[in-house]
Amino acid sequence: MSEEKNQLTEQEKEELLQKYDTESNTRKLAGMAAGIVFIGLLAFSIFQLYTGAFGQKTAYIQRTVHLGFALSLIFLLFPARRSGNKFRVAWYDYVLVILSIIVCSYWPLYYETLVQQIGGITEAQMIIGGMAILLVMEAARRAVGLPITVIAGLFLIYALFGRQMPGIIAHQGLSLEQLIDTMFFTTDGILGTPLQVSSTYIFLFLLFGAFLVQTGVGNYFNDLAISIAGRRTGGPAKVAIFSSALNGTISGSSVANTVTTGSYTIPMMKRLGYKPNFAGAVEAASSTGGQIMPPIMGAAAFLMIEFAGVGYWEIAQAALIPAILYFSGIWIMTHLEAKRIGLYGLPKDQIPPKKEVLKKIYLLLPIIAIVWLLFEGFSIERTALYGIGITILVSLFMKETRITPRKFITALTSGARTALGVAAATACAGIIVGVVTKTGLGVKLGNSLVDIAGAIATSADMQLLLTLFFTMITSIILGMGSPTTANYIITSTIALPAIVALNGELEVAIPLLAGHMFVFYFGIVADITPPVALAAFAATGISGGEPIRTGVNAAKLAIAAFIIPYMFVLQPELLMIDTSIVEVGWILFTAITGMIAIGAGLIGFWYVKLHWSIRLVSIAVGLLLIYPEGNTDLYGLAAFVLMLAIQLYMNRSKASGDEMEKTASG
Repeated sequence: MSEEKNQLTEQEKEELLQKYDTESNTRKLAGMAAGIVFIGLLAFSIFQLYTGAFGQKTAYIQRTVHLGFALSLIFLLFPARRSGNKFRVAWYDYVLVILSIIVCSYWPLYYETLVQQIGGITEAQMIIGGMAILLVMEAARRAVGLPITVIAGLFLIYALFGRQMPGIIAHQGLSLEQLIDTMFFTTDGILGTPLQVSSTYIFLFLLFGAFLVQTGVGNYFNDLAISIAGRRTGGPAKVAIFSSALNGTISGSSVANTVTTGSYTIPMMKRLGYKPNFAGAVEAASSTGGQIMPPIMGAAAFLMIEFAGVGYWEIAQAALIPAILYFSGIWIMTHLEAKRIGLYGLPKDQIPPKKEVLKKIYLLLPIIAIVWLLFEGFSIERTALYGIGITILVSLFMKETRITPRKFITALTSGARTALGVAAATACAGIIVGVVTKTGLGVKLGNSLVDIAGAIATSADMQLLLTLFFTMITSIILGMGSPTTANYIITSTIALPAIVALNGELEVAIPLLAGHMFVFYFGIVADITPPVALAAFAATGISGGEPIRTGVNAAKLAIAAFIIPYMFVLQPELLMIDTSIVEVGWILFTAITGMIAIGAGLIGFWYVKLHWSIRLVSIAVGLLLIYPEGNTDLYGLAAFVLMLAIQLYMNRSKASGDEMEKTASG
C-alpha cells in the first residue's frame, strides 16, 4: 500500500481479514440464502436477549439451542475451503445445516426421557452424539481454524486409545460409547462450562460491543487517542497504542483490531518516519494487548469467572496493573525509538479540535456504566443488558451517533455473527476439557513438567522458574492460531495444571488466579510471537513490511508481556491480591522504572545512543527493578539513578558540543 493513502479501503480491509482472521472468512450471499442467514442471525440474538432478560432455559436446552443456531449459521456462512465459492451455499452445506438442526433439537425434544434415562446410551443416541462431535469439529475448523480442531481430534484419539499410550500418560481408555456419552449427553464435554459461558455471558457482551460499534465509538477512540497523544514525540505510534487498547478490549480479536485500527494508524506512522516493520509491530503489539485490557478482556474475563472460581471484579482488578505495565512498555519503547530517529508529533492541523472530541465524551458512558454495575454486584447478564440499553439511550444525544431502527437490526445481526466463532470454539474446546476431565491428562502433564524441571534444577527456586518457563512455552504453542476464548480454555486446561502442581511439589503458595492469568497472558502473546504471529502478519498487509521481522519487533515491544506474568506469580500483590495501595504503588513504580531501563536497552537509545555493553547493563538493571524482591529493587534503583545521571551528563555534553560546532561553522 502506498504511503500517500491514509486508510485501507473497506474491500482491502476485508481481504486482509479473510487472509489472516478465520472468523472473517465468510460468504457474501444474496437472494434467498442471504435472507435465511439474516433471519437466522436475528433469531439467534432475539433468543439470547429473551433468555438473558427472562431467565435461562435448563442447561441442556439453553446450550443445545445456542449450539444449533451457531452450527447452522456457520455452515451457511463459512465455505468448506478458504478459497471456496463465496457467493453461494454448496449443496452439502445445506445437508450439514439439516443435520445440525436434527442433532441440536434432540435435547429439547427428548429432554424428559434423557434426564430420566438410566444406564448407557442407545444406538440412535450413539449416532446423534457421534454426529454432534463431527459437526462441532467441522464448524470449528471453518470458523475458528485448523489448530483447535487438530488438538480436539488428538484428544479424542488419546481418550479411545489410552491403554496404548506410553508411560505416565497411559490410562484405562474410554469405549466409543463412553466417549460419545461424555461428549454430548453430559455437561462434561461439548455442552460443558465453555459453551455455557458462550450461551450466557459472552453472547450478551458481544451484542453490547456490536451496539457500541453502531454509535461510531471506534472512530471516536481514534479521535480521542489523537487529541491526547498526537502532538507528543512519535505521536502516531502513541495514538496506535491508545486507540488499540480501547478498541481491543471490546473487539475480542487481535487480528481484527490490528486491521481496523491499523488501517488508520500504520500509514500515519510511516508518513512520520517509522520504518514499516516497526510501524506494523506497534499496531500488532497494541492490538494484542487489547485482549488483556479490562473491563472485557476479549470476553476471556467471563470464562475465567467459571474456570478460576472468582468474581468478575476480582479478575478485572487483577488484570489492571499488568495491563498498565504492558502498554507502558510499548509506550516507552515507541517514545525512545522516535527520539532515536528524530521523530516528532503530528502537526496541529491534523489534530481534531478538543471541543469536538469532548462533545462525544458521552460515548464512553456505557463502558463506565458496565464497570460500575459489575462493581455494585449486578449479575453479568443484567449488566450486559443494561449496557445495551444505556448505549441506545446515549446514542440519542447526537444525530451522527444515533442508533436508528436500521442500526438496531444491524447490531443484532452483527453481534450474532461475531458470536459464531466463539460458540464453535467453546464447543470444540469442550471436547478437550471433557477428555482431560475423564483421563486426568492435565494433572499428568502438569506433574511431568514439574518433574522435568526438578531433574534439571539445582534448587527449589530454579525448579519454580523452569516450570514456569516450560508452562510459558506450552501456552505459546497452544495459543498459536486460536482466538482469545479458545486460547484461554485450552491453556487453562492443559498448561495450568503444572502451576497448580507446584503448590504441592514445592509447597509454595501461588494463587489460582495468578496461574490462570499466567497461561492466559502467554496464550495471547502467541499472536505476536513468531513463527505463527497472526496479528503481526496482518499488520504487514498494511505496512508492506516483512512478516517475521515485524513479528520479532512486536515481541520486542511487548517484552513486558513476557516478564509481567513471572512477576505476578512470584509476587501476587501485583494482581492486587492481599495487598495495600502503598505496596501496589511501590511495585508499580519499580516495575515502570524497570521497563524504562529495559526499553532503553532494547531500542539502544536513552538520552544518547547506547553502546552494546551499556544496553546489556540497562536490561540487567531493568530486570533487577522488575524482579519482585526488596533487595533487588534497591540495587536496581541505585544503578538506574547512576545510569540516568550519566545519560543526562552525556546528553548535555553532546548538546554543548553541537552548539560549539554550529558557532564555529557560523
